Amino acid sequence: MHDQAGAGEPDNFQRLWTPHRMAYIKGENKPTGSGPGDGCPFCEIPKMGDEDGLIVARGGLVYAVLNLYPYNSGHLMVVPFRHVSGYDDLDAAEVAELGAFTQQALRALRKAGGAQGFNVGMNLGQVAGAGIAAHLHQHVVPRWGGDTNFMPVVAHTKVLPQMLRDTRQLLAEVWETPAG
Repeated sequence: MHDQAGAGEPDNFQRLWTPHRMAYIKGENKPTGSGPGDGCPFCEIPKMGDEDGLIVARGGLVYAVLNLYPYNSGHLMVVPFRHVSGYDDLDAAEVAELGAFTQQALRALRKAGGAQGFNVGMNLGQVAGAGIAAHLHQHVVPRWGGDTNFMPVVAHTKVLPQMLRDTRQLLAEVWETPAG
């Protein structure tokens, strides 16, 4: 047993503190409403520089941005600039560019990080798990054999081996802009 000096009842567990996650848990920077002027981070991010906003690439209708609270290193999202909540609210050009950016995200994550697989998808609506339901976004989560270990399973903690700004830089360097 270790002396935990006031950290609860003594046990055999070591603690890995991740206080930055408290902002996500408390819902800091979550929109106050459903409109684009209601504090939507996906509307605010494009107004920032790429490094400050963690933007990997910008298109005409969508952009790719690293997730501030990633499930895995390189977890990014493809987001339309237009504030819409449903996939069926996108027009044909937005759907096409969102698809092309998703394909490019897969290529960039394979090239920069050697991803062996991916989880790709959208949570449409709060009851479906969308953290920010008012603004559509598609998750692209790179996966590797053995990337799930005791930390997320037992400790509900994800260990990320690289700072988000460094990951953004690597992905931006290998991101290929489609010809056209």
